Amino acid sequence: MVLFNPNWVEMEPTATPIRLTFLGTGTSQGVPVIGCNCEVCRSTDKRDRRLRTSAMIELRNRRFIIDAGPDFREQMLREDVSHITAILLTHKHKDHIGGLDDVRALNFVDYPKAVHTVHIYASAETCNCVRKDYDYAFAKNPYRGVPQMLLHEFENAPFEVDGVEIIPIRGEHSRFEITGFRFGNLAYLTDFKRISDEECAKLQGVKVLVINALRFEPHDSHFSVAEALEVVAKVKPERTYLTHMSHDIGLHSQANQQLPAGVEFAYDGLTIEL
Repeated sequence: MVLFNPNWVEMEPTATPIRLTFLGTGTSQGVPVIGCNCEVCRSTDKRDRRLRTSAMIELRNRRFIIDAGPDFREQMLREDVSHITAILLTHKHKDHIGGLDDVRALNFVDYPKAVHTVHIYASAETCNCVRKDYDYAFAKNPYRGVPQMLLHEFENAPFEVDGVEIIPIRGEHSRFEITGFRFGNLAYLTDFKRISDEECAKLQGVKVLVINALRFEPHDSHFSVAEALEVVAKVKPERTYLTHMSHDIGLHSQANQQLPAGVEFAYDGLTIEL
């Protein structure tokens, strides 16, 4: 199965091409927000229309989806996805796990020749929440057609999925832990509010950093733009993309001009390669 450019040549692990697609870059309510008439929510610029935050990482003929929120179905259809290697969950909030029922389509895309169980990797706390919210999928005698998911709990240590090493990055989101992920020279963090120096050290050497920035003003449980830029100053990546933005961030065309060189607001459908 070829997931992206078929002309790419397999390289050594340290130089493996990575493709990142932003499936969604919005906060829990998405943009536009229901009932809101602000200039951002009324904007016709496609960069101001943000589904719930999610990303797709492709490397070495593997495809990983980070988070599966309420817009998961729409995101998979938009990117014409029919097969994935695994889903990685950052935490248990509904805007990040609320679309897991739709993995049913991935289970049966090759039916009757094959049925694909979807492998999901998450912390123990998040796995417990998935089991609770989707109890019908984990019943002893499930009814026909339930989503077939296999949960894998990881600790705060590197783990491997189908030959690909993934490094978890732990932080705090409000009152509980959250997990970001590093793939080689790429790191992806969302919904962070705090990160320790020890965890931040895991980001050293990344060329591309994706990090959440809810708005310019401070927030109780998410990085503001200024707080995200403080992490960027420590890590010093070549490029940084901000994600998980609310409509309070302003129009993309104007907000982007307020960022330093090498940093930009991501938008839905943006694809980068490294």
